Amino acid sequence: MAGEAPIVSGMAGRYAVALFELARDEKVLDSVKADLDSFDALIADHPDLARLVRSPVFTAKEQSRALASVLDKAGIGGLAGNFLKVVAANRRLFAVHEIIKAFRTLVARHKGEVTAEVTVAEALDGKHRDTIAAALKSVTGGKDVDLNVKVDPAIIGGLIVKLGSRMVDTSLRTKLNAIKHAMKEVG
Repeated sequence: MAGEAPIVSGMAGRYAVALFELARDEKVLDSVKADLDSFDALIADHPDLARLVRSPVFTAKEQSRALASVLDKAGIGGLAGNFLKVVAANRRLFAVHEIIKAFRTLVARHKGEVTAEVTVAEALDGKHRDTIAAALKSVTGGKDVDLNVKVDPAIIGGLIVKLGSRMVDTSLRTKLNAIKHAMKEVG
Protein backbone atom coordinates (compact mmCIF):
# COMPACT_ATOMS: atom_id res chain seq x y z
CA MET A 1 0.00 0.00 0.00
CA ALA A 2 2.94 2.32 0.54
CA GLY A 3 3.27 4.90 -2.19
CA GLU A 4 -0.28 4.42 -3.45
CA ALA A 5 -2.89 7.13 -3.23
CA PRO A 6 -5.11 6.49 -0.23
CA ILE A 7 -8.56 5.24 -1.17
CA VAL A 8 -9.93 5.16 2.36
CA SER A 9 -9.55 7.73 5.09
CA GLY A 10 -10.63 8.60 8.58
CA MET A 11 -10.91 6.32 11.56
CA ALA A 12 -12.75 3.58 9.64
CA GLY A 13 -10.06 3.71 6.96
CA ARG A 14 -7.26 3.25 9.49
CA TYR A 15 -8.93 0.17 10.97
CA ALA A 16 -9.66 -1.21 7.49
CA VAL A 17 -6.07 -0.70 6.32
CA ALA A 18 -4.70 -2.41 9.44
CA LEU A 19 -6.99 -5.42 8.93
CA PHE A 20 -6.30 -5.52 5.20
CA GLU A 21 -2.53 -5.59 5.72
CA LEU A 22 -2.80 -8.38 8.32
CA ALA A 23 -5.16 -10.43 6.14
CA ARG A 24 -2.98 -9.93 3.06
CA ASP A 25 0.17 -10.93 4.93
CA GLU A 26 -1.53 -14.04 6.33
CA LYS A 27 -3.09 -14.78 2.90
CA VAL A 28 -6.64 -14.91 4.30
CA LEU A 29 -8.23 -11.95 2.48
CA ASP A 30 -11.14 -13.95 1.07
CA SER A 31 -12.08 -15.65 4.34
CA VAL A 32 -11.84 -12.39 6.31
CA LYS A 33 -13.99 -10.62 3.70
CA ALA A 34 -16.56 -13.43 3.82
CA ASP A 35 -16.69 -13.28 7.64
CA LEU A 36 -17.07 -9.50 7.63
CA ASP A 37 -19.80 -9.72 4.98
CA SER A 38 -21.61 -12.27 7.18
CA PHE A 39 -21.33 -9.99 10.20
CA ASP A 40 -22.56 -6.99 8.20
CA ALA A 41 -25.56 -9.05 7.03
CA LEU A 42 -26.27 -10.09 10.64
CA ILE A 43 -26.40 -6.43 11.68
CA ALA A 44 -28.75 -5.63 8.81
CA ASP A 45 -31.05 -8.57 9.61
CA HIS A 46 -31.19 -8.29 13.42
CA PRO A 47 -32.36 -4.97 14.93
CA ASP A 48 -31.16 -5.94 18.42
CA LEU A 49 -27.63 -6.51 17.13
CA ALA A 50 -27.78 -3.23 15.21
CA ARG A 51 -28.81 -1.47 18.43
CA LEU A 52 -25.94 -3.10 20.35
CA VAL A 53 -23.46 -2.01 17.69
CA ARG A 54 -24.67 1.58 17.36
CA SER A 55 -25.78 2.49 20.89
CA PRO A 56 -23.36 4.36 23.17
CA VAL A 57 -25.38 3.15 26.18
CA PHE A 58 -23.63 -0.23 26.27
CA THR A 59 -20.19 -0.40 27.87
CA ALA A 60 -17.22 -1.84 26.01
CA LYS A 61 -17.38 -4.86 28.32
CA GLU A 62 -21.07 -5.46 27.58
CA GLN A 63 -20.51 -5.05 23.84
CA SER A 64 -17.50 -7.37 23.90
CA ARG A 65 -19.36 -10.06 25.85
CA ALA A 66 -22.42 -9.93 23.57
CA LEU A 67 -20.26 -9.76 20.45
CA ALA A 68 -18.26 -12.83 21.51
CA SER A 69 -21.51 -14.79 21.81
CA VAL A 70 -22.79 -13.57 18.42
CA LEU A 71 -19.50 -14.34 16.68
CA ASP A 72 -19.40 -17.81 18.23
CA LYS A 73 -22.96 -18.63 17.09
CA ALA A 74 -22.30 -17.20 13.62
CA GLY A 75 -19.07 -19.18 13.24
CA ILE A 76 -17.00 -16.04 12.74
CA GLY A 77 -13.55 -16.57 14.16
CA GLY A 78 -9.94 -16.26 13.23
CA LEU A 79 -8.61 -12.89 12.17
CA ALA A 80 -12.04 -11.38 11.46
CA GLY A 81 -13.43 -12.46 14.83
CA ASN A 82 -10.41 -11.15 16.72
CA PHE A 83 -10.54 -7.91 14.77
CA LEU A 84 -14.22 -7.35 15.62
CA LYS A 85 -13.44 -8.00 19.30
CA VAL A 86 -10.67 -5.38 19.20
CA VAL A 87 -13.06 -2.92 17.55
CA ALA A 88 -15.56 -3.55 20.37
CA ALA A 89 -12.91 -3.21 23.08
CA ASN A 90 -11.85 0.13 21.56
CA ARG A 91 -15.49 1.37 21.55
CA ARG A 92 -15.58 1.63 17.76
CA LEU A 93 -18.38 -0.81 16.94
CA PHE A 94 -20.56 2.12 15.87
CA ALA A 95 -18.26 2.47 12.84
CA VAL A 96 -18.08 -1.23 11.94
CA HIS A 97 -20.22 -0.85 8.79
CA GLU A 98 -17.92 1.89 7.46
CA ILE A 99 -14.87 -0.20 8.40
CA ILE A 100 -16.26 -3.19 6.49
CA LYS A 101 -17.10 -0.98 3.51
CA ALA A 102 -13.54 0.42 3.47
CA PHE A 103 -12.11 -3.11 3.79
CA ARG A 104 -14.18 -4.25 0.79
CA THR A 105 -12.80 -1.32 -1.21
CA LEU A 106 -9.22 -2.25 -0.31
CA VAL A 107 -9.74 -5.92 -1.20
CA ALA A 108 -11.39 -5.01 -4.51
CA ARG A 109 -8.55 -2.68 -5.43
CA HIS A 110 -5.98 -5.32 -4.47
CA LYS A 111 -7.69 -7.86 -6.74
CA GLY A 112 -8.18 -5.39 -9.59
CA GLU A 113 -11.93 -5.49 -9.08
CA VAL A 114 -14.47 -2.72 -8.97
CA THR A 115 -17.37 -2.66 -6.56
CA ALA A 116 -20.87 -1.93 -7.73
CA GLU A 117 -23.71 -1.10 -5.37
CA VAL A 118 -26.89 -2.63 -6.75
CA THR A 119 -30.25 -1.82 -5.16
CA VAL A 120 -33.13 -4.13 -6.03
CA ALA A 121 -36.74 -4.55 -4.87
CA GLU A 122 -36.35 -8.28 -4.13
CA ALA A 123 -33.36 -10.50 -3.37
CA LEU A 124 -31.44 -11.66 -6.45
CA ASP A 125 -30.90 -15.32 -7.25
CA GLY A 126 -27.52 -16.54 -8.48
CA LYS A 127 -28.48 -16.39 -12.17
CA HIS A 128 -29.55 -12.72 -12.02
CA ARG A 129 -26.49 -11.83 -9.94
CA ASP A 130 -24.22 -13.41 -12.54
CA THR A 131 -26.04 -11.65 -15.40
CA ILE A 132 -25.67 -8.25 -13.74
CA ALA A 133 -22.00 -8.92 -12.91
CA ALA A 134 -21.30 -9.95 -16.52
CA ALA A 135 -23.02 -6.84 -17.90
CA LEU A 136 -21.04 -4.60 -15.56
CA LYS A 137 -17.81 -6.43 -16.41
CA SER A 138 -18.26 -5.47 -20.06
CA VAL A 139 -18.83 -1.83 -19.04
CA THR A 140 -15.67 -1.73 -16.88
CA GLY A 141 -13.34 -2.98 -19.59
CA GLY A 142 -13.15 -6.56 -18.36
CA LYS A 143 -12.52 -5.89 -14.67
CA ASP A 144 -14.16 -8.28 -12.25
CA VAL A 145 -17.13 -6.69 -10.51
CA ASP A 146 -17.94 -7.31 -6.86
CA LEU A 147 -21.66 -6.76 -6.33
CA ASN A 148 -22.84 -5.20 -3.10
CA VAL A 149 -26.57 -5.92 -3.29
CA LYS A 150 -29.11 -4.05 -1.17
CA VAL A 151 -32.78 -4.94 -1.07
CA ASP A 152 -35.14 -1.95 -0.93
CA PRO A 153 -38.80 -2.79 -1.63
CA ALA A 154 -39.53 0.95 -1.98
CA ILE A 155 -38.05 0.98 -5.50
CA ILE A 156 -40.97 -1.30 -6.51
CA GLY A 157 -39.09 -2.94 -9.40
CA GLY A 158 -36.06 -2.59 -11.62
CA LEU A 159 -32.69 -1.72 -10.12
CA ILE A 160 -30.31 1.08 -9.23
CA VAL A 161 -26.63 0.55 -10.02
CA LYS A 162 -23.83 2.72 -8.62
CA LEU A 163 -20.42 2.06 -10.12
CA GLY A 164 -17.77 4.52 -9.06
CA SER A 165 -19.11 8.01 -9.73
CA ARG A 166 -21.75 6.75 -12.18
CA MET A 167 -25.31 5.81 -11.34
CA VAL A 168 -28.02 4.23 -13.47
CA ASP A 169 -31.53 4.24 -12.03
CA THR A 170 -33.98 1.99 -13.85
CA SER A 171 -36.29 1.58 -10.87
CA LEU A 172 -40.03 1.59 -11.31
CA ARG A 173 -40.30 4.20 -8.55
CA THR A 174 -38.21 6.67 -10.57
CA LYS A 175 -40.18 6.00 -13.74
CA LEU A 176 -43.50 6.49 -11.92
CA ASN A 177 -42.23 9.74 -10.38
CA ALA A 178 -41.21 10.99 -13.84
CA ILE A 179 -44.69 10.22 -15.18
CA LYS A 180 -46.28 11.93 -12.17
CA HIS A 181 -44.21 15.11 -12.73
CA ALA A 182 -44.98 15.07 -16.47
CA MET A 183 -48.70 14.81 -15.75
CA LYS A 184 -48.52 17.72 -13.28
CA GLU A 185 -46.90 19.90 -15.94
CA VAL A 186 -49.58 19.04 -18.50
CA GLY A 187 -52.61 19.40 -16.29
